[in-house]
Amino acid sequence: MNFPFFIARRYFTSRKKKSFISLISNLSMLGVGVGTMALVVVMSVFNGMEELNRQLFRSFDADLKITPIQGKRLTISAAQLTKIKQTEEVKFVTQVIEDNALANYGGRKVVVKLKGVDDTFTQRHQLDTAMIEGKLALFADNQPKAIVGGTVQQMLGINTNDIFTPLELWYPRSDAKTLNLNATNAFNQQIIRVGGVYMLELRFDDYVFVPLDFAAELLNYRKQRSALEIQLLPNASTDKVKKQLAAQLGNKLQIRTRDEQNADLLRAIRIEKLFTTITLALIILVAAVNIFFSLSMLVIEKRDDVRMLFAMGATTATVKQIFLFEGALVAFTGAAIGIFLGAIICWLQQTYGLVSMGMVSSLVEAYPCQDAVAGLCHYCLHSCVSNDFSIVPSCLQSSQSNRISLFFLYFLSATFGGFLPKPTLSTNGKESPIIAFFYFNFIAFYHYAPCPTMGASRTKRRLGQYHRRSRYGWLLV
Repeated sequence: MNFPFFIARRYFTSRKKKSFISLISNLSMLGVGVGTMALVVVMSVFNGMEELNRQLFRSFDADLKITPIQGKRLTISAAQLTKIKQTEEVKFVTQVIEDNALANYGGRKVVVKLKGVDDTFTQRHQLDTAMIEGKLALFADNQPKAIVGGTVQQMLGINTNDIFTPLELWYPRSDAKTLNLNATNAFNQQIIRVGGVYMLELRFDDYVFVPLDFAAELLNYRKQRSALEIQLLPNASTDKVKKQLAAQLGNKLQIRTRDEQNADLLRAIRIEKLFTTITLALIILVAAVNIFFSLSMLVIEKRDDVRMLFAMGATTATVKQIFLFEGALVAFTGAAIGIFLGAIICWLQQTYGLVSMGMVSSLVEAYPCQDAVAGLCHYCLHSCVSNDFSIVPSCLQSSQSNRISLFFLYFLSATFGGFLPKPTLSTNGKESPIIAFFYFNFIAFYHYAPCPTMGASRTKRRLGQYHRRSRYGWLLV
């Protein structure tokens, strides 16, 4: 067994320690554990919120969306449309005409987002589970039907069973020189019956879906379109199809994935997660400072033991590594306890929903809590901070600048590692901090452990230290 680790373990597990130093160590370990638990739970909740938003996006947005780089209209030829449909892994291509319009129902008026779509929209079956009234159909009895969001229904008081009151849609005429709100001839007007109502979330519930030809006539788009929405086959590679379409369409059109279509919301969630992580990391850092002071006091208390070790032939590096391992045991024990408790809390929240959202109109009853494993991996970076800060006094040996640089690398990677772009190890395009974790631990191994690249003399000296530790290990059994 490693001699310094053996002595450190005896110090850590000794039952006779009832001094003030022991109390400080236990409080430091408790602080690390509580911080770890809070970090795991908060990261899991944020992951759950992000996944909930992604589920909403999958229920409304297409996998890929083609829009013009400049302006609001694009012209696509029949040959180009056929070529897009024949692209590998493409299932549906929906032609879209979208713009704001004025809706009038029974004397009530409200501005809505009008979206004209072709027949492939209903074949995507995205809104099937969100329908609360009527059915998802753009035509019924050879008559066009509108599908409105829950917000539009509430603001206009729409009754799907009222066959006598149609929904009026107004859009300013493009040939009018001036816009007079009181003049009816300044608007293109169309009437349509409401065939269904869906409800997802407020940012999606102000849409009115109508047939493509109806929207083209009202908005005067003719053969032009606002966008093309592409639904891919299950398990298709979004990035691969995006590259193929970009090569076909050129630089005048932009292709955005589902996450890029909702980049603002996802960016807000990640920024909030970042600042929450920094706050909790500072709390853990305070607990790590307590470990530093407890180790300093422990060195004073164990002066007699240190003298005995020196008398038996132990080197200064050996004694320093004993307290290095002592700090590591305190930090990682607290981290392990916090991880275990955090995982239990996340499991209870996932299974029983202990903490509710507190809102009647919420999409879910309880706070979503998901992907606790990713939260644990993310915390591994922070545990490196706690451990390194606690062992700084004992690891500053031959090259102090290298040790200090390593500590700050750990701190930066722990705080920002989960948010920097890097290869992913998980699904749904989520960034994983695992690669950064192993990378910085490799740096630590290079600094702390003997390695063939150190050179023959340094390796021989290290091995000699290990040999002396093994010779005296039996004295303290």
